[in-house]
Amino acid sequence: AAALARVVSGPADLLGRALLVRPDGSHEGGFGGHPELDRTVVGEAAAFLDAGRTGTLEIGARGSRCGAPLTVLVESSVPAPRMIVFGAIDFASALVRVGRFLGYRVTVCDARPVFATRARFPDADDIVVEWPHQYLERTDTDARTVLCVLTHDAKFDVPLLRLALRLPVAYIGAMGSRRTHLDRAERLRRVGVTDLELARLRSPIGLDLGARTPEETALSIAAEIVAARRGGSGVPLTGAHTPIHHDPASLPPRRVDSVA
Repeated sequence: AAALARVVSGPADLLGRALLVRPDGSHEGGFGGHPELDRTVVGEAAAFLDAGRTGTLEIGARGSRCGAPLTVLVESSVPAPRMIVFGAIDFASALVRVGRFLGYRVTVCDARPVFATRARFPDADDIVVEWPHQYLERTDTDARTVLCVLTHDAKFDVPLLRLALRLPVAYIGAMGSRRTHLDRAERLRRVGVTDLELARLRSPIGLDLGARTPEETALSIAAEIVAARRGGSGVPLTGAHTPIHHDPASLPPRRVDSVA
């Protein structure tokens, strides 16, 4: 993943100059003797990259620190975010379909080969037969990854969640009743998981939609994932005074007139 920021309008000596920004904030290139401009563009391009957005950045004369306004084109190249579904149960099939619809690369992982099959999950990008915590230890995750734990079996859940709650991922949800959640939380505390780490766990998983079918349950989980990633409240928009759009990718071109 990276964002390429290139000057497309402005002083002749800056036209075409580019700067490459990575997710960790490191960068290559620059705008030739304008370190303040470099810092401004790195910060703004990182925000574009985090949102997976390609667009233009308008920088006023004061913000550019080069005496003239600029237009910078920021092109984000980002692989699809990952959804990893642990537990090859009936509800997982519907969640896989919803995850694909939302643009995730979806992996189903279960230690039981009789359940984790291509025939049962034809829409999954990857099917892994392995103990969940062992697979999570060796696979790549990032700040956009969502983890959905549907096994609600302590022998799978506890070692998996102990690891997951310490990873910088976007969302961690676990299926089960409220009683199951309380038992799971106590088991996790016994193996060293802190209350601060437990606070990251969405359990019982999903929003309260009154869901009953696998498809309705998948929708409630997907709604919670979207709300968690985009900063939504999950409350009805009717009568609410909260913003309708929270996603930076839906905003018009950014404008910067000054730098701190």
